[in-house]
Amino acid sequence: MSEKQVKSKQRVADHGEVFTAEREVNAMLDLVKDETERIDSRFLEPACGEGAFLKEILRRKLAVVKRQYGKSPFDYERYSVLAVTSIYGVDILEDNAEICRRNLYDIWNDEYTRCAKDQANDPCRETVKFILRKNILCGDALTMQKNDGTPIVFAEWNLVTGNQIKRRDYELSELLDGHEKQMSIFMIGWEYDEEINAYIPSPKKEYPLTDYRRLSDYD
Repeated sequence: MSEKQVKSKQRVADHGEVFTAEREVNAMLDLVKDETERIDSRFLEPACGEGAFLKEILRRKLAVVKRQYGKSPFDYERYSVLAVTSIYGVDILEDNAEICRRNLYDIWNDEYTRCAKDQANDPCRETVKFILRKNILCGDALTMQKNDGTPIVFAEWNLVTGNQIKRRDYELSELLDGHEKQMSIFMIGWEYDEEINAYIPSPKKEYPLTDYRRLSDYD
């Protein structure tokens, strides 16, 4: 086993922490290659570590953004942000979650700076940092709770029109309940989505349409 796959023997003993090698990451993602190349296709890694899978997914998505919108810094910026909004992760260790956020930001920022050139701006960079704080969380995907004991809540981000993004917050446990075959009394008000064959719960919180560069105004 490569040293890069293990931080320490103690962490392996305490948490079963072993990182997936790059070759295996790419082989597994190639099984769903079309989805990894859809800019808005959402991915959740329930034990994300430092982001081995999520980093490669983001690279693939950004390659598509560059191919489709690279000639327009304005469009590249919007759709590169959309690519980031589609990536979610949970890890039980705070240092892993923080490194994962930083790794994803660095990948995005390198490409953004290269493609947007003199139109790259700090408000957009701050937005991506904000999104990653909401999308990469420290918690336990088995109990579906954050380390402070509160439920894991993820934001859904939708680019609606122009620069406007709609944010809705959902509890992870309810999103998973929505895949049950039958509706229960606790699911009244939920809507059935034929595309994903699941019930969509009512959001815990819904935010007004907001320019993507001002999402943090509603933290």
